[in-house]
Amino acid sequence: MDIRQLEYFLAIVDQGGFHRAASALYVSQPSLSQAIRGLERDLGGELFHRIGRRAVLTEAGQALIEPARAAVRSLATARASVAAVRELRTGRLDVASMPSQAVEPLTTMVRAFGERHPGVCVAIRAAFTAEDVVERVRTGAAEVGLLAVSGPLPDRDVVVHPLGEQRFVLVAPGGDSDGPFAGQSVVDGAELAGQRLIVGQQGTGMRAYVDGLRERGIEFVVAAETEHRVSVLPLVLAGVGVAVLAESWRGLAERAGARVLDIEPRAVLRTGLVSRRGVLSPAARAFVQAALETDPPAVEPQATGL
Repeated sequence: MDIRQLEYFLAIVDQGGFHRAASALYVSQPSLSQAIRGLERDLGGELFHRIGRRAVLTEAGQALIEPARAAVRSLATARASVAAVRELRTGRLDVASMPSQAVEPLTTMVRAFGERHPGVCVAIRAAFTAEDVVERVRTGAAEVGLLAVSGPLPDRDVVVHPLGEQRFVLVAPGGDSDGPFAGQSVVDGAELAGQRLIVGQQGTGMRAYVDGLRERGIEFVVAAETEHRVSVLPLVLAGVGVAVLAESWRGLAERAGARVLDIEPRAVLRTGLVSRRGVLSPAARAFVQAALETDPPAVEPQATGL
C-alpha cells in the first residue's frame, strides 16, 4: 500500500466515481482502476461494488475513508513541515466555512493570511451547518473551520477559538421610499408577522432565528427555502421576500441595492474558528494566528447573546 493509492481511493469517493476521479487526477481510468485493485489486494477485500459505470462503496470502503484521510493528511503535514523551513513559500490549506461567515470574517482572515504567506493557496470548502464544519475538521477533510451558532460554540473533538458575535439583520428590497419597512432603519421582530420570508435550511442560524419567531407566535409566509446562500440576495432584490441574515452580509447587500435593517430585540450568532486536535500543519498554525490577530469588521465582541 502507498499513499498514492489512498489518494486515488479518496478521489473516487469525493468525485463520485472512477471517471470523474481520473479526470480530476489527470490520470487514465485504467491506471486508476489498476491502483485500486492493488489496494484491494493489499487490504484483502473489495472497496467498491462495480455496478455498470457506477462505483458504490462496500462496507470495507466506508471503513477506510476516515483512516485514509488521516494518512493523507499526516503526509501533507509532513510535507508542509518541510515547506515551513522555506517560510511557507508554497502549500495549500483547506478551510471549511459556513456561507455567511465565508463573506465575513473569512474574507478578512484570508486577506491577512495571504499578505503574510502569498505562496500558500487557501481552499475554501462549503459547509452548511456548524455540525458539517466540525465533522470536516474532525475527519481531516479540512484543517480549519469557521462556524457560527446561536448557542455555545462546539468544542467536542476540535479546538475552538472564539471570535466574537454577529447580529442578525433584515435584508429587504428597494429604496427607502418603497417596499417592506420603507423609511425604517430598525425593525422589531414582531413586525415580520405576515411578511414573505426567504429562509435557509434546517441547521443554519438564519433558519433557527425565523423558527424562533414562530415559536413566539409570530406567523409569516415562507416564500422560498434555499440551501444556496448566494441565491438569497438575488431573491430579495427580485422582490420575492425579505431575509434574515448575519451582519456579515450588510456591505454586500447595500452595494447591490438592498436595504439592511437592524432587528430588535437584538439577536446574535457566536462565531468561532475551529482546528483539529493534535499537531497542525505550519499553514494551519499560521492561519489561526493571523485570524486571531485580525479585527474583522463584522464581528461584534461586546454584543449580547441570544
